[in-house]
Amino acid sequence: MSDPHTDDDWEVPGLTIGISGPARRRTSDRLISLGLRLYGAHTHFIRPGRPIDVSLLDGIVLSGGTHIHPDLYGQQPQVEARYDRKRDRTDQMLLREAERLHLPVLGICRGAQLINVYRGGSLCQDVTPLRVHTRHRPLLLPLQRIRVVEPTRLGGIIRTRSIGANRIHSQAIQWLGRGLRVSALDDDLFVQAFENTHGQWLMGVQWHPEYLLYHGPHRRIFADFVHTAEQLKLARLVREDLPEPTD
Repeated sequence: MSDPHTDDDWEVPGLTIGISGPARRRTSDRLISLGLRLYGAHTHFIRPGRPIDVSLLDGIVLSGGTHIHPDLYGQQPQVEARYDRKRDRTDQMLLREAERLHLPVLGICRGAQLINVYRGGSLCQDVTPLRVHTRHRPLLLPLQRIRVVEPTRLGGIIRTRSIGANRIHSQAIQWLGRGLRVSALDDDLFVQAFENTHGQWLMGVQWHPEYLLYHGPHRRIFADFVHTAEQLKLARLVREDLPEPTD
């Protein structure tokens, strides 16, 4: 008799991905939603301080935005910047719950920096004077070269050793957090992407792939994220459907 719980017998119910952003939804948040919906996911926008049952989500994206307050990584402010303490707290809560529930997490720009800080890492508050081989100016077009480290999950997604990316950030990762490994660098050797060393699907990218959905390698980051969320949800549904063991 065939196993009644095979992948072919299951239709995975709709996926819901939470997108954590600022109080007011922006174009970048809408583009992230588009990138996820391209691969069949529904999205739910999470505003700072709003109550949310994370167990109802199938994955979380931490989007870009304001600087993370330096006291979260043991520093004093060194630059004039806008901070959002309420969002810092909300994103930290989301990361704790995602870790507990083993949900996939994608951090974009500020979101990547928040993951790194959450894992005990630190940030360089102003990379502008430290750049040598790259110019520091905002770029929405993919004019910054990124070198992908292999073998990494990102390398398998991008499928090339270097790629053009945009650059909007003025901060960068200084010390990498616990359980993370570098998966991409720019020409000044600033960390441009990292991922979990084991377990939970957890990835941070310093650029904004949501503005580059017309480019296959950047679009595939969203595809891999959604596919992972789908597989994890299917696994949960199969386990929940199995009968309880008897004595």
